[in-house]
Amino acid sequence: MRVIKIVLPILHKRLQHLYVLSLLFFGGVCSSALHAEEEGDWYSGSAGIMGTNIYAEVWAQTPQRGQLALDTVFAEMHRINELMSPYIESSELSLINRQAGSEAVVISAEMFDLLRRAQWFSENTAGAFDITFASVGYLYDYRQKQRPNDRQIAQLRKAIDYRLIALDEEASSIRFLHPDVKIDLGGIAKGYAVDNAVSQLYALGFRHALVTAGGDTKLLGDRRGRDWIVGIRDPRNPDRQAVVLPLSHTAMSTSGDYERYFEEDGQRYHHILSPKTGESAKGVQSVSIISNSATNNDALSTAVFVLGVEHGLTLINQWPDIDAVIMDADRKMHYSNGLLQQQ
Repeated sequence: MRVIKIVLPILHKRLQHLYVLSLLFFGGVCSSALHAEEEGDWYSGSAGIMGTNIYAEVWAQTPQRGQLALDTVFAEMHRINELMSPYIESSELSLINRQAGSEAVVISAEMFDLLRRAQWFSENTAGAFDITFASVGYLYDYRQKQRPNDRQIAQLRKAIDYRLIALDEEASSIRFLHPDVKIDLGGIAKGYAVDNAVSQLYALGFRHALVTAGGDTKLLGDRRGRDWIVGIRDPRNPDRQAVVLPLSHTAMSTSGDYERYFEEDGQRYHHILSPKTGESAKGVQSVSIISNSATNNDALSTAVFVLGVEHGLTLINQWPDIDAVIMDADRKMHYSNGLLQQQ
């Protein structure tokens, strides 16, 4: 059962302390007892994987069990990264991008299922979620402050269309119906990895844990009798939270225009691209989605960001078990019906 309460609008100092206790990030991989009780300890660790910081916190009866939990989480993150990273030449995703434009490529069942899931989100968000954004997106380099010019965008924009991905279930293969199509799973893979890691912890007998990959978080149980205190950061102030949510037994994903971006001539170029334009989506600074699935949240936070406040909330309000928190470009907060009813 999902437990949601909402604290609005700015983080109180006492809650800020609790937020730091629950979501403190450490440099490198480590494990430590956050506090001890008779039956066990909290163990935590972090590592840089999948282009982001992975953080895990788990209640375990012994240090050996705590280390097992952390090792399990990081191993799964590495596995998904090796499979789905567009930056690793040997990854299955890179193989698809190299070959699927000219021939059908047989892929693993895991990859096929996730691609089919991505297509479902494309079909049910009017194309706002579209992994073929990479057909233009690969030309953006946010560290080097590079972006495609108008001519390049106009030429490649026609390759942004999820309907150009042909999946053959019988052959377990994929083919692109346009030679310029490229795909990127950055809008769904981290959530998928978080879901997998938490499922593996549960299978090993753990009942209280938090796993975070960048903006994607899943909570296994509560914090032993208390809610986890999860913060949504202020998009323009990394040391401040715009909203804090006491949560248990659920997941939350946040997409923001502050994750990968650069500014040029007063304009912010960020990694959440509109499939219609091939350019950074405008009108929103951050979107957080809450449901039981980090995979679903990851995809929907991207889709709602692209759709904007009005259309995004209309989409989310169709699903009774999914909630949204949106900060628009004017820094006004908006909430889905499910959260408004709980205030």
